[in-house]
Amino acid sequence: MQNRIILAGVFVCCVATFGQAPAAEVGRLRYPPEMPGAEVKVYKKVDNVELKLYIYKPADWKPADRRSAIVFFFGGGWQSGSPAQFRPQCEYFAGRGMVAMAADYRVGSRHNVKVADCVADAKSAIRWVRQHAAELGVDPQKIVASGGSAGGHLAACTVMVPDLEAPEEDHTISSQANAAILFNPVLILSREGLKDRVPRQDWEERLRERLGTEPKAVSPYHHIRAGLPPMIIFHGTADSTVPFETIRLFAEAMKKAGNRCELVPFEGAAHGFFNFGRGDNSAYQKTLELADKFLVEIGFLAPKGQSQP
Repeated sequence: MQNRIILAGVFVCCVATFGQAPAAEVGRLRYPPEMPGAEVKVYKKVDNVELKLYIYKPADWKPADRRSAIVFFFGGGWQSGSPAQFRPQCEYFAGRGMVAMAADYRVGSRHNVKVADCVADAKSAIRWVRQHAAELGVDPQKIVASGGSAGGHLAACTVMVPDLEAPEEDHTISSQANAAILFNPVLILSREGLKDRVPRQDWEERLRERLGTEPKAVSPYHHIRAGLPPMIIFHGTADSTVPFETIRLFAEAMKKAGNRCELVPFEGAAHGFFNFGRGDNSAYQKTLELADKFLVEIGFLAPKGQSQP
């Protein structure tokens, strides 16, 4: 029975929006986003749509710096959402010495796009940061992709999914992030290789249409190979939107391929548990603490109290 809900949960995510968010979160779901204190840069223009990065810099930032950067992608089923979802995390990591950014990208409800277009935008954002690393005070080899739910899927795609690049960009500049921090991400979008575990569903053709490409092309699980950047994943065991089993399968396959992939389960937690404003914020605080520890371990952050690398 557990295996039967794997792809069903993914379809739920494809049609989901934020739904009834707690009152403390409503302000961060508004679009256009309210991002006080952020520097705003346009990283891409598509069909007269300007896609922006909302950038938070450390108080002691200097143009000559070579700091680690982190780029957050919001959730919302690739249909809706706001960069402001990750404003609290941006402020935290800027306070820790990183250049932290929240990326806007095209979504179905506002731009009538497919998931493949969302992936292309996420890759464009990472490429733009690397291309402008000198002016951002960023080390181009220390760019972290992060995000929640559909945004977690996009962050994972920047780490491991080839192709789906914007054709007009300079492909000699890599769009691959150097690490990933994922919050209840979507990581399996195809039954290929899992048919004994994921029975065929009558809505699979609708899923393919929503994705705008073959499911395998945008399914991070199906692009696991040796030599991928390190990642950490936070996921609730009671997530009914993106079933925990999908993440367990992904993490096992990543480790089998020799990659660093830490899965941190949150017992009894539902989808979106990590957001600022959920409950008493204990999960939000814990995910920040563990993400910080992960970045210290991989050399992207110095321990608290020490100067940043």
